[in-house]
Amino acid sequence: MNGKLRAAFLVLLVLASASLSIPLHAVRGAGEGEVDIVAWPGYIERGETDKNYDWVTGFEKETGCKVNVQVAATSDEMVALMNEGNYDLVTASGDASLRLVAGKRVQPVDLSRIPSYAKVDKRLQGAPWYTVDGKSYGVPYQWGPNVLMYNTDVFKEPPKSWSVVFEEQTLPDGKSNKGRVQAYDGPIYIADAALYLSAKKPELGIKDPYSLDEKQYAEVLNVLREQRKLVARYWHDAIVQTDDFVNEGVVASGSWPFQVNLLQSQKKPIASTIPQEGATGWADTTMLGASASHPNCAYLWLEHSLDPKLQGDLAAWFGSVPAVPDACNASELLGKDGCKTNGIDNFDKIRFWRTPETRCADGRGDICIPYRKWVTDYLAVIGGR
Repeated sequence: MNGKLRAAFLVLLVLASASLSIPLHAVRGAGEGEVDIVAWPGYIERGETDKNYDWVTGFEKETGCKVNVQVAATSDEMVALMNEGNYDLVTASGDASLRLVAGKRVQPVDLSRIPSYAKVDKRLQGAPWYTVDGKSYGVPYQWGPNVLMYNTDVFKEPPKSWSVVFEEQTLPDGKSNKGRVQAYDGPIYIADAALYLSAKKPELGIKDPYSLDEKQYAEVLNVLREQRKLVARYWHDAIVQTDDFVNEGVVASGSWPFQVNLLQSQKKPIASTIPQEGATGWADTTMLGASASHPNCAYLWLEHSLDPKLQGDLAAWFGSVPAVPDACNASELLGKDGCKTNGIDNFDKIRFWRTPETRCADGRGDICIPYRKWVTDYLAVIGGR
């Protein structure tokens, strides 16, 4: 909370609530003293894994709000948990956020109660994956690309194309890629194939990997069905993926910077790149549950989540890019070059996850394939159908 005393902050909140005609119970309601958060692994650290990475303990002491975390490994799991209605906040990626808004599982946030929002990267303020009808349904947390992670013993130079995971071929070590690559275990991965196909077959006219008409979508599914013959595992657990690269002979896959950083810290022959086609990516938003039981603690956490040191420490831990640019100079753990290393200059190369909808984002009308169809079809692909 940037060093503010709890009492001072609560006074500000009470004053704000009075000026906005917000009932006092909305600020200090029954059940306060804790906050329940659904989060990606590694997003809410209290020093249990590494004592250097702890942005929870100080918050709890300063605010009296105990932080309870429910880890979710996929966006679909996050949506399912929020459908239960028992959580105050969720660190949702763009493939979940609009679903949560449409399902009325989250509510708009009052940005006047989050002063640090003004420090958020201007490229993320008002982004379409958490802003609907001019209302913000959360605050940005971290962002990053889905990189191509590869084994440097196999690839002496970075792969130039995503084809190494989508098409059968002989790799630089003279062996086939069959059984040595992975794909992400989530329907949103269809966008990765669409992005690849948009460059390989420009005649298809794919301008937005999340807005695919029937013809484009059918071609993308064909790419994924062919990829199925190559894939050793569809991954969603970051730690399992790192083990596969070390012990199971996997040499290339879409991944997150977290896995790359972890394996490099272990001195493994691992590197990453963004190929010539570009990359999909995630810009995660901390969203406020529609039936949050602890609104005061939730708002305190939303403000705390934008603290530059927290943002920088988290970026160092996860291999992500902070939503607050000031964080690039606020964390010893991240270091002065950390933001550049984690890809802050790659923003324009990334096609950020967004929930696919029937209405095409490129203005073609209601002819695009919605997410519910992505779900059933990707399950069929993984099942070999």
